[in-house]
Amino acid sequence: MIRTAKLTLTSASALTFLAGMAFPQMASAQAVDPGVQSASRGTGATIISPTNDPNGFTAFFNDGLLRFQEVETVSVGANVGLGPRFNSNQCSSCHAQPAIGGTGAAVNPQFTFTTKSDGIVPGAIAAGNTIPFFITENGPTREARFPFFFNSNGSANTSAPNGGVEDLFTVSGRSDAGTCTSLAQPSFEAAEEANDIIFRIPTPTFGAGLIENLDDSTLLNNQTTNLNNRFGIAGTFNHNGNDGTISRFGWKAQNKSLHIFSGEAYNVEMGITNLLFQNERPLPGEDQQGTGLPSTCLNLTGTGYPEDASNPTQTTNAAVLDDVSAFANFMRFLAPPPTGGVELNKTAVTAATIATGKSLFSSIGCATCHNPTPGTTQVSNLVPALSNAAVNAFSDIEIHDMGTTLADNVSQGSAGGDQFRTAPLWGLGQRIFLLHDGRTTSLITAINAHASNGSEANNVVENFDDLSTAQQQDLLNFLRSL
Repeated sequence: MIRTAKLTLTSASALTFLAGMAFPQMASAQAVDPGVQSASRGTGATIISPTNDPNGFTAFFNDGLLRFQEVETVSVGANVGLGPRFNSNQCSSCHAQPAIGGTGAAVNPQFTFTTKSDGIVPGAIAAGNTIPFFITENGPTREARFPFFFNSNGSANTSAPNGGVEDLFTVSGRSDAGTCTSLAQPSFEAAEEANDIIFRIPTPTFGAGLIENLDDSTLLNNQTTNLNNRFGIAGTFNHNGNDGTISRFGWKAQNKSLHIFSGEAYNVEMGITNLLFQNERPLPGEDQQGTGLPSTCLNLTGTGYPEDASNPTQTTNAAVLDDVSAFANFMRFLAPPPTGGVELNKTAVTAATIATGKSLFSSIGCATCHNPTPGTTQVSNLVPALSNAAVNAFSDIEIHDMGTTLADNVSQGSAGGDQFRTAPLWGLGQRIFLLHDGRTTSLITAINAHASNGSEANNVVENFDDLSTAQQQDLLNFLRSL
């Protein structure tokens, strides 16, 4: 079965859910995930020092932060171009936990899209749609993909790889959708019946500018060090198809830069064409099977393409940029998430416990992939804070074989169906949904999911299982301190 388990937490309010995550009941003789840490750690600030910003990029960060939260519409208001297919109507609706730029929040905004207005256009955000079965009120914010195209009888054709995003909603039914009145949603139920649907959740973007500013030589030298291990861990890099350099953003490290990451998301997740992706995007089936989007759903703004472009007549430097460049600058200058204290059952755990957990994290092999730092950044021509800085991401930025349990059968670049980028763990203490598809909120479940046939992490998970209960607790406490 390709589809992962659904989370159904609709009976709990967001506060109750978060409180339960932060303060779980301690089971006897078992280690317990301390859960989401609710205390503010200052996440979401800029890495730029206000006293050391010689090029004035703080203004670009602040401008990008505002645009990151703007609501997009189809053809009415200041921010137009939404659709004809989309997963959300603003960047921050997917990147909100624990601050703007993060990952999915406790309450999924997608769940209300068929009933709630965006406050700009009369009617619901996705008025003519139904909520897909895998979108729940307190479940993860998600996108969906079909790993394979379908046979004529509705079964998955495993000889015909797909893997592209199947946008959840269409603009049909909105009052600003113009002539695009009958565009159908993908057949999610049919894909579920064929065991041909997988999910992804938003990746947090804190500290992304540091990761972007790691040169290839640093990453390759770090890889050489990583390969010298006793845990059976290998690892490789995904590469940009244009210049051959190491790519590093996305669940499979398929995107080279924050500009590409932003441009792709604007086009794929919101349907907004831009300077990097200038054409409307049909669904994979519409594109590869020769139909494309109907003409009635093209150029809905009436202004032509790309819908997002630069603004040369604007009066401030930051305002001249196109949205994609503004988004990229916002993420580029987001500071890495600070570490913090940990509470378990409303009691603060000791610093000694966290230190012991950090040592165990390394000794059992977790740090072989989740490197405390893969290296130091190159000199930045943008802001001094990005220069010669340690990248404490707890990731090697490599892709690894993760086995059958985590495999999604989607290839991106040179990353195969069971390969994923080592997810950076900084900020893990305040992350709700875990793994690439948000299938769990439990660190213990996430750790155990790393072990399956073909996974490079099998020996490491076995080492975790062999720890005493007290040692496992120390390690979990350390993870939630990140």
